Amino acid sequence: MFHQLAWSVCLSLSIATLGMTQAVAQDGSAEVGKTELARQQAVRQGVDYLRNHGQADDGSFTAQAGPGLTSLALTAAMRNGLTPDDPMVSKGLKALEGFVKPDGGIYGSGRLKNYETCISMICFAEANKTGKYNDVLKRAKEFVTRMQYGAAGDDAEAWYGGSGYSSEGRPDLSNTSYTIEALRAAEAAPNDPAIQRALAFVSRCQNLDGKFNDTQFAKLVNDGGFYYEIPKTAIDPSESPERFTPNGGLRSYGSMSYAGLKSMIYAGLTPNDPRVKAANQWIKMHYAVDENPGMGSGGLYYYYHTFAAALDVAGVGQVTDEDGKTHDWRADLVAELAKRQSKDGAWANDNRRWFENDKNLATSFALLALAHCGPQPAATQPAADGPQPAKNP
Repeated sequence: MFHQLAWSVCLSLSIATLGMTQAVAQDGSAEVGKTELARQQAVRQGVDYLRNHGQADDGSFTAQAGPGLTSLALTAAMRNGLTPDDPMVSKGLKALEGFVKPDGGIYGSGRLKNYETCISMICFAEANKTGKYNDVLKRAKEFVTRMQYGAAGDDAEAWYGGSGYSSEGRPDLSNTSYTIEALRAAEAAPNDPAIQRALAFVSRCQNLDGKFNDTQFAKLVNDGGFYYEIPKTAIDPSESPERFTPNGGLRSYGSMSYAGLKSMIYAGLTPNDPRVKAANQWIKMHYAVDENPGMGSGGLYYYYHTFAAALDVAGVGQVTDEDGKTHDWRADLVAELAKRQSKDGAWANDNRRWFENDKNLATSFALLALAHCGPQPAATQPAADGPQPAKNP
C-alpha cells in the first residue's frame, strides 16, 4: 500500500483499540502516551461523525462535489484503522466505483478530471490489498499521465510536467503534488518519467535561485518555500499583495511548501539535495500549527494534512524553529486539532475559502493529518534534524 512506501511510516491503530490506555508509546513516555490517547479520541469522534452524519444513503460524502470528498473521507478512515470491509468504507467504495469512466479517469462532471482521478486513485490503492482495483489503478495511472502538461514537449517550458484540475488551463503545485502521490500509490517508482517531469514543475514552484528554477521568479524571494502557480502574464503586485511581493515575487506559504517538500521526497530527492535543504530551512523559519503560514486561516485543514504528511514521510521527528525552540510536531498538531474539534466530532473552518466550511472536507483533512501522528516505533524513530534517506519501496 502507498502509505507503506513512505520514509517513516506511522503505525495506524485499529478502531477497536481507540481509547485504550495500553496504546501508550513503546518508550513509556507519559507525555507521548497522553498525546496518543488524545489522538485516538479525536480520531474516534471524527470517524463517528463521518459514519453517522457525513455519509449519504448512497455511500457518498458531499456528492455534489463529485467523487473527491468521498475519496478523501474513505482514505482518512482507512488510514486510521478501518478496513475495506467496514460497512461505511464498503458502501463508500461502491459509490466511488460508479465514477470510473471508460477513458480510465475517475471523475464526475469532468471539470476536475485530474484532481478527482488522483484523489480516487489514492483511495482505491488504500483499499487494494486483495488486488481488486489493479485494473482501475493501471488505467487511471495512464489517464493522469496523459493529463500532464507538455508530456512530450519542451522541458524548458515553465509549465512542463505540471498538472491542473483538468487537461485544460494552467497547472498548479497542489494538483501536481496529488498527481505524484497518485502515481506512487499506483506503484510507480520515483524515477518514473511522469514523476520526474512533475518534479521539474515542482522545482519551478520553489523560491530557490539555481539550476532547478529558471523562471524569472527564482531570485525575487529566494526563501526556499513554495508557491501555487507560475504566472505567464505580467504581474501587478498591488493587485494581490497576498500573493506577490512588491518586487513581483511570488510569496511562499505553508500548505504549498509542505506539499512541495512531500512531492520532492516521493520523487526520490535526498536530504543533501539543495531543494530539500532549502525547504527544510523554510519550515524551520515558519513553523506553526495555529495558522497556515502566509494564508492565516485560509486552507487551514489542507495545511494540516500537507504539514503532517510531509514531516512524516521526510522522517522528521522534531522541528527547531527560528527562535531555537524544539517542537514535537505530532504533539503540537494533535493538541491543536483536539482543541478545534466540535462536540459532534467534526471539524470545519470558519474561513469558507476553498470550501473548508464543509464538515466532510475539513474532517477528512483533519483525520488524514492525525493518521500521521501516531507513536513511532523505537527502531525507526525519526531524527530531529531533517529528512532522512528514503527507504526502498
